[in-house]
Amino acid sequence: MDTRIYVATHKKFLPVTQDEVYIPLQVGREGKENLGYVSDNLGEHISLKNENYCELTGLYWIWKNVSCDVIGLCHYRRYLVQEPGNQETILPKSYIETMLGTYDMILPDSSRSKFVNVYEHYKDHHKEKDLICCMDVVKEYYPEYETAFLWTLSSNFISLGNIMIARKDLLDQYCEWLFTILFEVERRSDIREYDSYQKRIYGFLSERLLRAWVLMQDIRVREEAVYYVE
Repeated sequence: MDTRIYVATHKKFLPVTQDEVYIPLQVGREGKENLGYVSDNLGEHISLKNENYCELTGLYWIWKNVSCDVIGLCHYRRYLVQEPGNQETILPKSYIETMLGTYDMILPDSSRSKFVNVYEHYKDHHKEKDLICCMDVVKEYYPEYETAFLWTLSSNFISLGNIMIARKDLLDQYCEWLFTILFEVERRSDIREYDSYQKRIYGFLSERLLRAWVLMQDIRVREEAVYYVE
């Protein structure tokens, strides 16, 4: 089985696993120094949008340019593991393929904030108007998802980091949905006065959208712990 897990990075890093399934991917490569990794500015890409889309420029590149059976995205400092806190259990190819024989998608285990729900958390940490805009776009473009999205915002669980592993055809379906929404939110948004952190708006919004999409699919999801290298 052709299984590939791309490791999004913007700088050189030391590999934490020798499993050949993990492939470094330089995100935001356009106009930047070539680190010697596979780059997200090859083929069809949105590499120049990296300051606003974060690791999603890598996800977009994977969607448009990679053909394989199983695909995944993680970060140079965040990996899915079988045992919390144990770097030695970063998911190997054999484990991933075995799990995807039963499940359709592997995601980070659900995080829970100190806020009453995901909406209030976003409102406190980011710009509420952007989330409202996103809600409007979902309602207009995918009205059948509106209830699921509102439910996820009223809950207190979220999978962070846009880390995921799935069959490539399933990930393609998700990306078609996700980027349709985000590109329209981008078209409607004015972020010129945002600082560098808040300019990562579309990466932040996508973390809130993922669970709504999952809820609307007839799929089985397995959650795994996240290991933080730094």
